[in-house]
Amino acid sequence: MRIAEFSVKNYQFTLIMFALVLAMGLNSLINMPRGEDPETDQPSFSIVVVYPGTSPEDMEKLVVDPMEKRINELDDIKRLTTSINDGLAVFRVDYKHESDKDEKYQEIIRETDALRKELPQDIYSITIQRFSSTDVNILQLALMSETASYRELQDKVETLEERLEKIKSLKKIESFGFPEQEVKVSLNLEKLAQNRIPVNAVLGALQSENVNIPGGRIQVNTRNFNIKTSGEYKDIEEIRNTIVYSANGKIVYLKDVAQVESGYENESHITRLNGHRAVLLTASQKEGQNIFKVDDAITPVLDEFEKELPATMKMVRNFEQAKSVEKRLSRFAKDFIIAILLVAITLLPLGTRAAIVVMISIPLSIFTGLFLLDSFGFTINQLSIVGLIVALGILVDDSIVVIENIERYLRAGKGKREASIEATKQIGLAVLGCTATLILAFLPLVFLPEAAGDFIRSLPMAVIFTVLASLFVSLTIVPFLASRILKTHVSSEGNIFLRALKKLIHGTYTRLLHWCLRHPWATLGFTLVLFIASLGLFKVVGFSLFPKSEKPQFLINIETPSSTSIYETDRIARYVEEELKKEKEISYFTSNVGKGNPRIYYNVIGRSESSNIVQFFVQLKGLTTEQKTKLIDKLRDKFMFYPNAKIEVKDFEQGPPLEAPIAMRIFGENLDTLRSVSMKIEEIIKKTEGTIYVNNPLSNQQTDLHVKINKEKAGQLGVAISDIDRAIRLGVAGLNVGKFTPGEGEDEININVTLPKKKYSDLNVFNTLQVNSINGQAIPLRQLAVVEFETSPNLIRHYDKNRFATVTSFVKSGYLYENVTNDVIKKLDAFPFPKGYYYVAAGEVENKQESFGGLSTIILITVFGFIAVLVLEFGNFKSTLIVLSVIPLGVIGAVTMLFLTGNPLSFVAVVGLIALAGIEVKNSILLVDFTHQLRERGVELNEAIEKAGEIRFVPIVLTSLTAIGGLIPLAIEGNPLYSPLALVIIGGLISSTLLSRLVTPVMYKLLPPKVEVLGEKPGDIPLE
Repeated sequence: MRIAEFSVKNYQFTLIMFALVLAMGLNSLINMPRGEDPETDQPSFSIVVVYPGTSPEDMEKLVVDPMEKRINELDDIKRLTTSINDGLAVFRVDYKHESDKDEKYQEIIRETDALRKELPQDIYSITIQRFSSTDVNILQLALMSETASYRELQDKVETLEERLEKIKSLKKIESFGFPEQEVKVSLNLEKLAQNRIPVNAVLGALQSENVNIPGGRIQVNTRNFNIKTSGEYKDIEEIRNTIVYSANGKIVYLKDVAQVESGYENESHITRLNGHRAVLLTASQKEGQNIFKVDDAITPVLDEFEKELPATMKMVRNFEQAKSVEKRLSRFAKDFIIAILLVAITLLPLGTRAAIVVMISIPLSIFTGLFLLDSFGFTINQLSIVGLIVALGILVDDSIVVIENIERYLRAGKGKREASIEATKQIGLAVLGCTATLILAFLPLVFLPEAAGDFIRSLPMAVIFTVLASLFVSLTIVPFLASRILKTHVSSEGNIFLRALKKLIHGTYTRLLHWCLRHPWATLGFTLVLFIASLGLFKVVGFSLFPKSEKPQFLINIETPSSTSIYETDRIARYVEEELKKEKEISYFTSNVGKGNPRIYYNVIGRSESSNIVQFFVQLKGLTTEQKTKLIDKLRDKFMFYPNAKIEVKDFEQGPPLEAPIAMRIFGENLDTLRSVSMKIEEIIKKTEGTIYVNNPLSNQQTDLHVKINKEKAGQLGVAISDIDRAIRLGVAGLNVGKFTPGEGEDEININVTLPKKKYSDLNVFNTLQVNSINGQAIPLRQLAVVEFETSPNLIRHYDKNRFATVTSFVKSGYLYENVTNDVIKKLDAFPFPKGYYYVAAGEVENKQESFGGLSTIILITVFGFIAVLVLEFGNFKSTLIVLSVIPLGVIGAVTMLFLTGNPLSFVAVVGLIALAGIEVKNSILLVDFTHQLRERGVELNEAIEKAGEIRFVPIVLTSLTAIGGLIPLAIEGNPLYSPLALVIIGGLISSTLLSRLVTPVMYKLLPPKVEVLGEKPGDIPLE
């Protein structure tokens, strides 16, 4: 280890290099992007096709089948899921995770554009959305007023939109909750009939008059001039004066045969805050931004805007993610300080000066790790900070081992400089091997596949970079500082803390080790019994992939029968609002009638518009996770049996997006049979203990009005079927024939042609509708068609082009999803499915398969990497086996800790187990390596084992205590995401530190590696 000698002799160069790294680390700390969660982006896209008035079956035939055929032919498609509703089809296209998301986004756009000519021409819209964690809104505010008109609220909120759009770090600034303006053209069918003007002539006149076709350019002498033509409509009066008929000197204007007025579209999304009328505004930040800097840019804009509001309006910033991040980061800072203090306390046996050297290594390693994180494009978020705190307890290990060895050399009478160089050389190879195995332990987490891997990756990378930095610090800065700071004249027994620790070791551990070496098989037998018993605990603690969110917020979803009007749905929403007002723990609740709440959580995507849904976004006054769960259970009991509506109170979940923890996909082609089977499975799941909110979208069919056209009669009278369809749409929903801009800088407004009616169309519309024949004669619709009620499916779903239904369920508090899921699967395995029908378990089961898919390969590489490093270090397989035998010992304490604290084995707990293996092996290497060194000096086998165990017990105990001390703040915080990780490592370190100090020596005795005796070498110190 010449690097230590170089660092001590060329300390000026060493200081400059680490001063540079420290400065770069500080710069990274100041400028790194900050956010609540890691920024993840996946090659998944949504194609939303809106075709109003189309039944699910017609939508499937006309739109979905041709689009799915084209999309399914693309390369790297992982899955294609389609939901087909009335007038709406939503395609979810998931590419293989390793695909280039930008390239695939362009591919989807290209293929969709190519498909448009094959689809019905009157499709209202086709939009493509890409999924990104940065689409989560960092700001949601409400503009409240009980008296202001929607026009006034819209004007104000759009003014704020324009100001926020000038902030370059923001994107997707949107407003919600007010109906869009439109120009409504209500045709008078009687006047049209009197003038023998076909409806198509009116539609054609409006469309042709509202076209802006550039006239081109002409040259006059030496100058060019642009030619301006009539252009688009400029105001509503121009629309009224549109000529719809001209013959024999008679001109008929639109205002002569229709009423033209400015108004609003029918309400489709009603928003309120705490029960008060409001419109919402949301904004998200661009990728790679620092949320605090973004918030600093937003705040003055909002403050200035708020001052300008009239007395009748009030602005409430009900959701500001920056405040949540600030609170979380300040809590992490507090945890970090506590962890450092606990680490400092555990270093007392080394002595004050030695402890100072070790403590200096902490900021150097942390700042170097931050610099590396920044260089590789990672951000400061909850996972990377957890990684730094986990690393805090580990990174001092190398420095402790080196400084403790230097202290031993000093106590043996060596000079400061000589002791620093020789002691580091002696321990250097072992330290290098320890760090290599620790990094290998975290590598599986770096290469975890799918979205779960993206989400967790910043944690292991923070650990790896920081531990790697600590290796170089321990072999360079620590020897240099030791040569300058440590004292040469110290007691051979060390300070009072070290003497007390040695006395404790000699009085207990040494005697126990002596007994174990005399009874090796009894020792291993007892340990094996403990290990087997601990394996039995895994079934008791259960498994839950990702925990619930600890954030003080949750959702309430209401769903009424599919045909329910938005105003009836709103009535139920107001009932829920009154109940929420009674709960003092609630600070804000945002009501969204007819649509989901704008996206405010990384794995929850808002629902599309539908008149029968409501979503509440509920925020609490900083309740703990347990208090939040109690409130959710209370509200669940209150809303459980509300008549004619499902009211579901749902907590946010960590991890990839999930439809529900329990989800069973039933496949089959016939819709009636599929519905029947899904309803039976729905009953099975409802009767399974622990299930709640069992949903089956196919359980209720919707009732539609079917217009049966007499095609023969229509043909005889010269009426085209397409004209009948167009007439029905004109009478019911209205036809958008164009847009016009009322003024410069203002939004475009739809021109909607319809028939005179109340706020909503009713059955009388079919009595008044008329259709024009080919010669312009007006024929009543009732002469050509009959209107009948019929039932039809309200939803059709495709999974990779196959029809399927999904029955989902959530899990009651106090139940583990895995246990409940297993009960459901047992029942479904015994269920007699019709031929051609089968089920596939989705939900958490599918997430588990994807999250850990491919992990076995990575673990195999890691295990063989462990073996390779150990074989390279020790040169034989026996030493490797002795070192690796320590891994099961940590499992004992890890699972016991989960059992005692009531935590299930989760994704992050598995992360903790993998990390634990590296820490255990690290400690075992120190013991085996030193035993080898003693035997090389000629010490007899049993004596070498006992001496190595006693001498190395101090640094091993200290490194374990520092790791535990660093993790205690995370463990006691009770965060369901990362506290289990800390608990697993703490429990595993306790059991492995105590048991491995006995089992490893026993294994060494039973499998003694071959060691060449070299005798005493210059620089060796006496055995203590």
